[in-house]
Amino acid sequence: MKTDKSKHNICIASIKRSTFKPYNYKWTKFYKSNSEFPYSGLELSLLENEFIICSTVIDSDNYSILTTKKIITNENGIKNIGNLTGARDKGYGFFKSNTENFTFGSIGLENGADLKYFIETGKASMIMIYGVRTLIRIEKMASKNIENVTRVWNRHNDKTEK
Repeated sequence: MKTDKSKHNICIASIKRSTFKPYNYKWTKFYKSNSEFPYSGLELSLLENEFIICSTVIDSDNYSILTTKKIITNENGIKNIGNLTGARDKGYGFFKSNTENFTFGSIGLENGADLKYFIETGKASMIMIYGVRTLIRIEKMASKNIENVTRVWNRHNDKTEK
């Protein structure tokens, strides 16, 4: 069975593999646990066993937060929430830009709507891109594949963190 914990572990491992250290970017972070999420003023309404994977928080009116169940984007105070089940990647904006501080990625939701999300440009972009990309791929995997991937990535992480 695909658990939120297994989805979270796989996404964090994917983000770590594709992102340069140190991970101290201006707006973008990933979270090993929900208690690491520093923005208590943002209303998330997390469900039981839902984990925060990563976020790009520019300010209280402009942010995107990826959880194991959804993506939340607040742009200029207007909040949009999308379930990633059945979603597909549509693009990552100009994430390599040297002139802009952020860009927008886009996903196509199962209901046909598009949902944008903030991406901090440069090296930080890999956190949101790989978080979203990996979660969308996980949603399409069979439960047995999830178990195998989780076991392999956990074994790899155990070796690299020692």
